Amino acid sequence: MAAPVDTPPAAGYDDEPPASTYVSRETPTREEDDPPLAMEAMRAVQILNPSGEVTMPRPERTRVMCVANQKGGVGKTTTTVNLAVALALHGNRVLVVDLDPQGNASTGLNVPHHTGVPDVYDCLIDSVPLEEVAQAVEGIPNLWCVPATIDLAGAEIELVSVVARESRLARAIAAYPGHFDYVFIDCPPSLGLLTVNALVAAQEVLIPIQCEYYALEGLNQLIQNINLVRQHLNPKLEVSTILLTMYDRRTRLADAVEQDVRNHFGDKVLQAVIPRNVRVSEAPSYGQSVMTYDPGSRGATSYFEAAQEIAERGVMEPVSRNA
Repeated sequence: MAAPVDTPPAAGYDDEPPASTYVSRETPTREEDDPPLAMEAMRAVQILNPSGEVTMPRPERTRVMCVANQKGGVGKTTTTVNLAVALALHGNRVLVVDLDPQGNASTGLNVPHHTGVPDVYDCLIDSVPLEEVAQAVEGIPNLWCVPATIDLAGAEIELVSVVARESRLARAIAAYPGHFDYVFIDCPPSLGLLTVNALVAAQEVLIPIQCEYYALEGLNQLIQNINLVRQHLNPKLEVSTILLTMYDRRTRLADAVEQDVRNHFGDKVLQAVIPRNVRVSEAPSYGQSVMTYDPGSRGATSYFEAAQEIAERGVMEPVSRNA
């Protein structure tokens, strides 16, 4: 944030103009000077990237990220959809695997997922190749989605008797003939076999944490399960990213939760924080992400910043660290 205007100037710079001469044009406080509509238009152009240029760095190899948290309502699906769209709009090839029987990620990307549509269930149970069920997302270049139908609800039980049940998804992703920069796996709010499949298939875990007290209670169990999967099934797995969601700046609780999470997880926590924003909640009802529904909104800007941070971290810390 910019330094307050009344901050004393540093020693040796007394002959310089007041700090306020420069601050308003070089920091986020420019929003206070520019008309709101002009700011929204600037944000929208930046986020939608109509030129189609690669403005977010592409990783050296595919980053498979599992978006997991066994607590419901913390923003897993919203985070998956919006990060995927943001990265795809800025030059990355992205695949979203909807592993939640509710199919909300498929809804948010406006991908058909009614009964009878080939889906991720067919890949897990019947070994159908992933490329046969992946669908291109309309209006978003470089983005594909493997939908989930209600059939997936029975997969937990059916997988019990299947050979190599924990690695079915990993095999399907590895066999995909095309190249993706990112594969996002949207997990159900549970720690069952579907989530285990996602953890075995992934290299990285992204955990969205709602800025409320209850959100922290189940976190310990999730971390324990991730450690078990790392020990016995997938030694390459690591918790690489924590994203704070539904942040309400009016409450002290949100501040306290943020500080607790940052103190515990350190630099794994993204600097970008997702605020409570009505546009983020409205977008799925129109079959869109907030990035395309209202690209000038604070919610879209926050997810764009989070996606940019994830992309830059992937370049600074190559995924080969998992090799």
